[in-house]
Amino acid sequence: MLPAPMSLGLPRPILPAWLRRARVPLILAGVLGALLLAAALLAPLLAPLDPNAQKLLARLRPPIGFPRADPRYWLGTDQLGRDLLSRCLYGLRLSLALSLFGTTLGLLIGVTVGLVAGFARGWADVVLMGIADVKLAMPFTLVALLVIAIAGSGIPVLVAVLALAYWAQFARLVRGQMLALRELPYVEAARAVGATPWRVALRHMLPNLVGPVVVMATLTFSNLILLESALSFIGIGVQPPTATLGSMVGQGRDYLASAPWVVVAPAALIVLVSLAVMLLGDALRDRLDRTLRTR
Repeated sequence: MLPAPMSLGLPRPILPAWLRRARVPLILAGVLGALLLAAALLAPLLAPLDPNAQKLLARLRPPIGFPRADPRYWLGTDQLGRDLLSRCLYGLRLSLALSLFGTTLGLLIGVTVGLVAGFARGWADVVLMGIADVKLAMPFTLVALLVIAIAGSGIPVLVAVLALAYWAQFARLVRGQMLALRELPYVEAARAVGATPWRVALRHMLPNLVGPVVVMATLTFSNLILLESALSFIGIGVQPPTATLGSMVGQGRDYLASAPWVVVAPAALIVLVSLAVMLLGDALRDRLDRTLRTR
């Protein structure tokens, strides 16, 4: 029987084992993201008033707790007397939907292009990566202005514009990973037993791309929230009276000095959504990166 190891005089951990193993960023991102998602999905039930109903006699009322506040408007009203709480809830809902569909569409395009370019090589690689390089070299604002000027400013067009923003980054990431994976022993073994090229790519290589792609998707989602806000801020996003977080900030910038709550409320939601998604992406990276887990 081996003797018990000698104590080195080190202090015992104060926190219990389950708490030391907890992923604080992941927990924080999960709680914050769940609250924001619930608020967006339940917007019709949570919104106290019609988000587009105007009441000019109640314009620029401050939030509860300030002088001249109206108890019907918890976060105050905007320049047209519309309830800011209702508009923030509906704006959060639409902003999240636009970013989600834009991220999903850009991911599908980018992963498909990167998969074909990285596995097929040859002229397909040259052509597809050439198109991706051209896209990366072009200022995105000019591309967005051109697409919206030709196709209009509807929500489907805006989703397509957001998808165009980051598909090339997905394609570059997947192509680089494919070039590294195609030379590994298990891929060569699959080829040796007679697996078709596309079976090798889809069955043996694509599952190993899930980690990097998921992490980049979370970062892209956060970036598209900010990008949609920027497009709406300069007036080429969703058109009024439909509310998005970015359009609310853009329309309220003229009242920032006299009624800052018009801008602060939607801007705070933009920050919270971006923070939740960035924390989630960072936590997923720590979880999916084998090197970090080994350390």
